[in-house]
Amino acid sequence: MSEEKKTAAETEQSVKKTADKAAKTAQKATEGKLAKILNWFKTLPKRISKPFKNMWYELKKVTWPSKHKLITYSVIVLVFMLFMGIVIGLLDTGASALVRKLMEI
Repeated sequence: MSEEKKTAAETEQSVKKTADKAAKTAQKATEGKLAKILNWFKTLPKRISKPFKNMWYELKKVTWPSKHKLITYSVIVLVFMLFMGIVIGLLDTGASALVRKLMEI
């Protein structure tokens, strides 16, 4: 009989422990959600500023061209754009003339 009492007592203690754990877990879950929400707002400024700080550090690492190279590259780009504009304009004029000739036939 004493073994049955021990088993019953152990079962009762096990049930109480499980109930206590469930209650603590429920309380922690409620507190945990609130803590997560508050922590989210608390860390928001850091999370916003971090990409900008990283960008600033990366821009410091960039090797910027000298003034002379910058002007040279800009002139090259402008000359190329002018050349391509002339080529496209001539192609457009030729295509328009060809269409007019085909329309007359």
